[in-house]
Amino acid sequence: MPAKRMLPVAWLALLLAWQPPAAADVAATLQRAPLEIEAGGERHRLEVELARTPAERRRGLMERDHLDADAGMLFLYEEVQSSRAGFWMYRTRIPLDIAFLDAAGRIVALHTMQPCPSRSPYDCPVTVAGAAYHAALEVNAGYFEARGIEEGDCVSWPGRRSGCRSAAE
Repeated sequence: MPAKRMLPVAWLALLLAWQPPAAADVAATLQRAPLEIEAGGERHRLEVELARTPAERRRGLMERDHLDADAGMLFLYEEVQSSRAGFWMYRTRIPLDIAFLDAAGRIVALHTMQPCPSRSPYDCPVTVAGAAYHAALEVNAGYFEARGIEEGDCVSWPGRRSGCRSAAE
């Protein structure tokens, strides 16, 4: 093949082989922390990624194909978020449970969210919290139900300003 024709072929091969950075690479840049949920006298431990900045919160768990069974993402906010605020599943590939948490770490709302296959973010439904919140915890769908975790249960993580007691206590 003449050298002039090889250059476009080489570029085409490079373009076909190139893939955007893996979601795992993005996940590796987020700070991680242990998290504990106290429910029904039991303690459930997770290792969560912390989404603190607006960019980290916007990205969330998008483009991921897997979330370990004992993992999740904790979205932290400086200010209270409106009960009308919510989360969507645009470009999120795995079904998730979400717990909205008050300033003390108590679960004020729970929802299950399904992936949105649309290429348009405007076609993806928003899961509205329904209660004011200071943080939100996303885990694999079914996690909360399988462990009997309910509204009123307590979530704790390093650096949380105040504590709560489970509603069962």
